[in-house]
Amino acid sequence: MKGAVLVEDERLASASHALAGDLYAGRGVMVTGGGSGIGKAIAWLLGRLGASVVICGRSQEKLDIAHGAMKAGGLSVAALACDIRDADAIERLFDFAAERFGGLDLLVNNAGGQYAQGALGITPKGWRAVVDVNLTGTWLMMQAAARRWIAQGRGGAIVNIVAACSRGMPGIIHTSAARAGVINASRTAAVEWAPHGIRINCLAPGLVDTAGLEVYSAEARAGFAMANPQKAFGDPWDIAQMVAFLGGDAAKFMTGATVEMDGGGALWGDLWAIGRPDYFTPPATS
Repeated sequence: MKGAVLVEDERLASASHALAGDLYAGRGVMVTGGGSGIGKAIAWLLGRLGASVVICGRSQEKLDIAHGAMKAGGLSVAALACDIRDADAIERLFDFAAERFGGLDLLVNNAGGQYAQGALGITPKGWRAVVDVNLTGTWLMMQAAARRWIAQGRGGAIVNIVAACSRGMPGIIHTSAARAGVINASRTAAVEWAPHGIRINCLAPGLVDTAGLEVYSAEARAGFAMANPQKAFGDPWDIAQMVAFLGGDAAKFMTGATVEMDGGGALWGDLWAIGRPDYFTPPATS
């Protein structure tokens, strides 16, 4: 496992990108879920572009490993564990960021999670667990950032990582509902907070090749190739580059938008997180 992480970090430290090398020089950013997967790729890229990066997540051990690799790569980074469902913990996290780097210019809400389950089998506890992290946690982070920016008389940018859910997401209805809630909350807050110079956009990835895919069954993963017309997975680095664009000055006239990066899955695709039922499988032809 450590070997795989090392290879991943080496790749993130050297992967090419299409952005100016000093795009985020002098800026403070925070990335939730920054210890692995998409969040780690975002943190690496923003750090390489000159940002001082605060990464957070639930596991301090995982954060410490990511923090150590970024530090060794010469990046300005700090890490603190935080449960984004806890408003008091979020305040401590923002205080930590202010102490380390003097505040933030960009918040990237990437933390989240779900499990595959047919809609009829989801328990109230399971529903609340997924919605609390993906929707409530994201909202609490957005609100905390906005309150501080407004109190300081400064603007800022928020990028919320959601999911390509415009056609529904069979097998993960709880996260589909939560992500749709984030999209609509972002649209609403983008209008309310525009007078304060705060921009909010969402980025909706389709299937991205990370360890997170391991939560799905082998049967479901076997059908993932049909999720988009490219018949391909996205790469965390793809997502990181779009985040850097949305959070930067090139997107200064963009707020309340949702950008889909799903290989065309919203136009054509067949994604079942629990495996496609026979009802939806075309009959064999002789």
